[in-house]
Amino acid sequence: MGGKHQVNAALRSLLLADHGEDALGTFEAGYSAIRPVTLRINSLKITAEEGKNALLKAGFSFEEVPWYSDALILKDVREEDLWHTELYTEGKIYLQSLSSMLPPLYLKPSEKESVLDMTAAPGGKTTELLALSDGKALITACERDKNRFQRLKFNLGRQGAGRVTAICTDTLLLDDAFAFDKILLDAPCSGSGTVTEGREARIDAAFVEKCAVLQEKLLKKALRLLKKGGELVYSTCSVLKRENEEVVKRGICSCRSRLEPVTPFEGIPHLPSMEGTLCIPPTDLFEGFFLAKIVKE
Repeated sequence: MGGKHQVNAALRSLLLADHGEDALGTFEAGYSAIRPVTLRINSLKITAEEGKNALLKAGFSFEEVPWYSDALILKDVREEDLWHTELYTEGKIYLQSLSSMLPPLYLKPSEKESVLDMTAAPGGKTTELLALSDGKALITACERDKNRFQRLKFNLGRQGAGRVTAICTDTLLLDDAFAFDKILLDAPCSGSGTVTEGREARIDAAFVEKCAVLQEKLLKKALRLLKKGGELVYSTCSVLKRENEEVVKRGICSCRSRLEPVTPFEGIPHLPSMEGTLCIPPTDLFEGFFLAKIVKE
């Protein structure tokens, strides 16, 4: 870990308002942390045991993650060290932060369930959703940006997720006649949980409000597309209440729905947040992240 990253005045003010003076040092240290490479073994192609053995054979050492058998933390390597390995080029592993692996785990897709990934690119969570269902969920992945959509299609192909229906469209434009058993909304956000040197320049109250307005539209749309009794996971890589708790509250008020409390898995740090939700601070292992689970009544 390097020296503490001093956040700019606008972000500092937002963090203080939401989390208080005592937490500011935690955020500054977390923003400065050099996190190890983490990856997910793609069970659509190989088993966790086969992946671990292949990594060891290739000279990589790792730590296992107690809450996800397919997730590994690699020691003393850079992502570039994996780019030319067979495991990477054949889509048998996917480089992914531990925080971003969480939403699919809480959504728990099953065989034959219809699942919508609303803002899917680059596809890490999409392929994880399919893998968690043993390749048997009926997944639709939407991405409105044409360049990002191509990246999504590439990753779906390399990960062996051809069963996923990928659509280049804005999910806000989907017909409300569609109905899904489960929905993942990993919403576009300010990125206040993933700040690195120089990247927080755009994060101020106006930008956060702009993000929150879009997030509210997406969440309300998601609830309209969700079947009665269906489950939705809302997540962001933000640690700000305006993008997280406030969006969730307004979404629930727009539709007969309730929070399904989520409990942090073993070893996952968390900040005080609205009861039933999970807010993770940036640390030397995790990116800042927020997650809530909603059930439509």
